[in-house]
Amino acid sequence: MPHVLIAGKIHQAGLDVLDHAQGLTWEMVPEVSLASYAPLAPKADAILIRTQPMTAEVIASAPRLQIVSRHGVGYDAVDVAALNARRIPLCIVGDVNSRAVAEHTLMLMLAAARRTVAHDHAARSGNWNERNQFNAGELDGKTLLIFGFGRIGRRVAELAQAFGMSVTVYDPFVAVDAVKALRCTPAADLLGALSHADYVTLHLPAAKAPVIGAKELAAMKPSAILVNAARGELIDEKALDAALREGRLRHAALDVLAQEPPSPDHPLLANSRVTISPHNAGLTEECAARMAVSSAQNILDHFAGTLDRRLVVNA
Repeated sequence: MPHVLIAGKIHQAGLDVLDHAQGLTWEMVPEVSLASYAPLAPKADAILIRTQPMTAEVIASAPRLQIVSRHGVGYDAVDVAALNARRIPLCIVGDVNSRAVAEHTLMLMLAAARRTVAHDHAARSGNWNERNQFNAGELDGKTLLIFGFGRIGRRVAELAQAFGMSVTVYDPFVAVDAVKALRCTPAADLLGALSHADYVTLHLPAAKAPVIGAKELAAMKPSAILVNAARGELIDEKALDAALREGRLRHAALDVLAQEPPSPDHPLLANSRVTISPHNAGLTEECAARMAVSSAQNILDHFAGTLDRRLVVNA
């Protein structure tokens, strides 16, 4: 009888899927950490994992392991090579979080433009005259550069257009016609596109080096706003902090950081030109339920021999 280890709390909807299945057992470790689930890995035939690391050492300690199911779409914290060596599939959920992440991206854009956090603090502190600073901005009529035009980027484009924005897209891996079909303007040169953008959003997988560094930040308008709800490693955080403090960039709105959670002395935490959320873009109640169901169903499908190979990243 296969035993499933759930590494990190998931929505009840996913647990219900496992409860209603026949011929397996499961246990859940609520804490999202390597230390909390690693001791239980040796008796697991399947592991459903959140965002914590899955190292080669953990994989080696689990002789019964047959499948790893990610509660999401990213897998940079999983040692895929170690899974490959044992021919263990690593699966992700389908398109269940793109709309939630896209909505969060727009929320960050609006929060930065309208100075939501600062105005909330001013109102609570009795500083009602903050309203007379006239320092909030609008989305309507502005240019948005979308870097990465997958499912999330395309949904962001649709939402931004509904706000009256002009959308430019930089993604060398997407055909020009596909960009134009969604009423967006394709850009062949990143630095040139950055120089014209009022807002820039990132929708890329993890990269070995930052895609937005000192050179890219220098190309942006001082009035521009940078939004990242993808991966923290995509931005050179030291260069970003310097650009913001020196007034070379208006604001940054970040759902992700290179190290999570960040150390208390992380400079971006003390930067008033930064709005931060705790990597929760895809963690709406509705999306959490969809991810839990999908990641649990992937495990059941594997043992039934019906796993969708399109969801297996190391197929």
